[in-house]
Amino acid sequence: MTEKKLIEIGRTVIKIETDAVSNLLKSINKEFLKAINFIYNSRGRVVLTGMGKSGLIARKIVATLNSTGTAAIYLHPTDALHGDLGMVRKDDVVIIISKSGSTEELSKLLPMLKRLGVKLIAMCGNSRSELVSECDIFLNISVKEEACPHDLAPTSSTTAALVMGDALSVVLLEKRGFTVEDFAVLHPGGSLGKRLSLKIEEIMTKGKGIPIVRNTANMKDIIIEMTGKRLGSTCVVDSKGNLKGVITDGDLRRLLEKTMDIKNLKANDIMTKNPKVTQKDFLASFALQQMEKYKITSLIVTDNKKKPIGIVHLHDLVNLGLQRR
Repeated sequence: MTEKKLIEIGRTVIKIETDAVSNLLKSINKEFLKAINFIYNSRGRVVLTGMGKSGLIARKIVATLNSTGTAAIYLHPTDALHGDLGMVRKDDVVIIISKSGSTEELSKLLPMLKRLGVKLIAMCGNSRSELVSECDIFLNISVKEEACPHDLAPTSSTTAALVMGDALSVVLLEKRGFTVEDFAVLHPGGSLGKRLSLKIEEIMTKGKGIPIVRNTANMKDIIIEMTGKRLGSTCVVDSKGNLKGVITDGDLRRLLEKTMDIKNLKANDIMTKNPKVTQKDFLASFALQQMEKYKITSLIVTDNKKKPIGIVHLHDLVNLGLQRR
C-alpha cells in the first residue's frame, strides 16, 4: 500500500468521525435538557454503565463529571449482577451507554435498575431498541458509519458517546456556576492544581532567608549577602526598612564589564530602582507570568508599607511544575 493511500485512509477516518460529531448537534434538544435537569436536581450521583468500548467511554465521562463538580461513579454491568448493584441508590441517575441498545449484559441489568426506581438515561445509537423504550430519557448518539472499514471496531460511535458526555459535563458545570476556584479544589495535585491555587506566600523565601542590604552597604557586604543567601539578588532598603531597589548577579557582571574600580561604590550606586514586586496573597502562577513578561528571575514580595517580606525565585516555580507547556 502506498504512502499516499495511507494518508488518504487517515484523513477518511477523521472525516467520518467529524461528521459523526457534527451529527450530534440535532441531539442537543429537549431530551438533552431533560437529562441535564434530572442530573442537576438529583440528590444522588450519576452512575454510568456500559460494556466493552462503551464501558471505557463511560469511565472517561465519569472522570470528566467528577472533575467539573458532578459526583459520578462507573458500574460494570457484569459486576453489578454479582453484588456491585449495591452501590446504586434510589436518588441516583443512571446513564447507560450502548451503540446497539441490545447488549446482553445491559438487558439483564435494566430490570434490576428499574426495580430500584432510579432515573434512567439511554445514551444509545438505536432509537428502536429495548433499552431506549425502557429508559426515561433518550440521548441519540447514532452514527451513519464506523470509521473501521469493516464497520466492526467501535470508532465514530464511541467518539460520539464521548462528545455527548462532554456536552453534559460542561452544561452541568455552567448550570452549577462551577468556578476556577472550585476546579482548583478538585485538582490539588500536579501543575494544574498548583497554578490555580498555590499562593506566593506558600512558596516565597521569608524571614532570615531574604537577602537584604542597606542602601549604604559597600560592595563587600553586598557580595557576602548575595553569596550567602544564594538567590542571585538582594533587596536594598533604607534606614526604615523600606524597599529602595534590587541588585542582581547581572547588575554586578555588567558593572565589572564597565570598571574594576568598585571598591568605593555603595548599594545606592548600582541598584536598580523601582524593582518589580508582588504581594503574598497573589497566585504563584501570577509571579511566573510577571517573570516571563519582564524577563527576570525573581520577584520581591512586599507588605502594604513597601517593606520586603519575602522573595520568590523562578527556580522555585519551575521545580513546582508551574511552568506552562
